[in-house]
Amino acid sequence: MSSNNETLLTEFVVTNTKYYKENFEKIGAKSGFCWTFNVVAALLGPIWFGMRGLWNWALPFIIVETFALIQLGRGLFGDLGAEANDRIAQIEGTLNFRRQQLEAAINKQADNVDVFQRNIESLEKAINDIQAEAALAEASAIWVALLGLAVLIFVKIAQGVIANSALERRFSEWLSDNTIASGLGAFRTCISIGFVSLVFSISVVHYSFPEITGWFSKFPTDPQIRLDAIDKVEQFFDFIIVSGQWFFDIITFGIRTVLDGLEVLFVDTPWIVIASFILLLTWLSAGSSAAIYVAGFLAYMGFLGFWEKAMTTLALLGTAACISIVIGIPIGLFCARRPRLYAVIRPIMDFMQTMPAFVFMIPVIAFFGTGKPAAVVTTMIFGGTPVVRLTVLGLRGVPETIREAAIAYGATKWYLLTKVDLPLAAPSILAGVNQTIMLSLAMVVVASLIGAKGLGEDVLEALQYASVGQGILAGFAILFCAMILDRVVQGKRE
Repeated sequence: MSSNNETLLTEFVVTNTKYYKENFEKIGAKSGFCWTFNVVAALLGPIWFGMRGLWNWALPFIIVETFALIQLGRGLFGDLGAEANDRIAQIEGTLNFRRQQLEAAINKQADNVDVFQRNIESLEKAINDIQAEAALAEASAIWVALLGLAVLIFVKIAQGVIANSALERRFSEWLSDNTIASGLGAFRTCISIGFVSLVFSISVVHYSFPEITGWFSKFPTDPQIRLDAIDKVEQFFDFIIVSGQWFFDIITFGIRTVLDGLEVLFVDTPWIVIASFILLLTWLSAGSSAAIYVAGFLAYMGFLGFWEKAMTTLALLGTAACISIVIGIPIGLFCARRPRLYAVIRPIMDFMQTMPAFVFMIPVIAFFGTGKPAAVVTTMIFGGTPVVRLTVLGLRGVPETIREAAIAYGATKWYLLTKVDLPLAAPSILAGVNQTIMLSLAMVVVASLIGAKGLGEDVLEALQYASVGQGILAGFAILFCAMILDRVVQGKRE
């Protein structure tokens, strides 16, 4: 290592330059893994990695080492049978109440004396079982402590082995990018020591001596804050519902118009016409082999009595998917060349995809009531974003050289869009259409909770009444609908 590199190394490591110089040269001389052991890193553990700015290693080591210390504390000082003893105390309270009821029933010579006796016997047996569980948990304390000790030793060895290689890689990155944190900054060192100490101490004390740390087991808050927040949210939605009812009526009318038309097409049309149309479309899109499979799927739904409900599901799905696609593709086209607009819309789409369906169903019901229009809106919220994202992705993936060549030959904006951008982005756009349809179909069962008919209703009834056969058969029907749609759309894309 040259004197210049040695100066840089001293600036980077600050302490023990000779040690790190030898080990870095040893690591650099080997193409594969090189065995070195850093005693200081093994002793300090995550603190050392945090001080050096290696947080990608420090955080996993904090988790593992915290687990090891918790197991040690629980095994040496904790009461492993405390939870079982609490359950015994609760059951004993119920048992005393049942004994009083039994005594009263005997005095009155009631007919249900044997019921109380069986109940008491069951509770006594439960207490005996839990007592045995508590004794077993207390006897396993030494093994819990040994497990914690073994994990702690293992993670300490791993920290010592990994430390030099991780720091050497960090040094190589720092040589090419001096904005990377180096040295032993006072702020970073304090953060590392404080954070690790806080996590270790509170976690170990909480699991070992829960009676001491009861004050931070629950977040300090006032229930009135939550009640006030609920009132404010309800007032906000009441205002929107009252002032914007005309807007929601227009949306409901539009959805109902499309949905009624598709229900007439799929449900009221003779089954042989719809089946022939689906088979022909599959054959043209995905080939003869896919058409044979689709014929089997349609026969399955027909012979098991799912035909009408499957067509109702397709009408509901078609309404949600068609509206999502008609709205989503133009939005994607508009956002593809306007990064600022897409930067505003993207967090909204992230919110739509990450928010659980049962949560955004609440405002949808408030605005549209229950029934099929609300189910369509819910399905659109959940499944409408992929077509926008993949349209933007496809259009941004069009090579600029091709667009510049078209512009150089005098292409207008419309010609550029229809003859260059859209054809090259078509695979990505069709993939977005496919994903929107699949995600919409995934909402069939959830939408049945708010009044949507179709196959989801059968699955929901099977869940409510534990009807395994009905649930499995209806689930396969939903699966086959998804496979039919996937083959039609995917085959066309290919």
